[in-house]
Amino acid sequence: MRWTDIQQIAAQLAAKHPDRKPLAIEFPEVRDLVVGLDGFGDDPARYNVRILESIQLAWSDRKG
Repeated sequence: MRWTDIQQIAAQLAAKHPDRKPLAIEFPEVRDLVVGLDGFGDDPARYNVRILESIQLAWSDRKG
């Protein structure tokens, strides 16, 4: 899984952290949560704020 796999990352975060409020999590923690996912194999330093924001929004959408 790579940083650009936004929907896949969001699905895994929603499954792994069902009680978290994605939009209340600061970007450094979102980054750490993504890097810690099983199957994440991208360079941990190859992200940017837009990617983290997209992940947060997609994760939030999955929570309804």
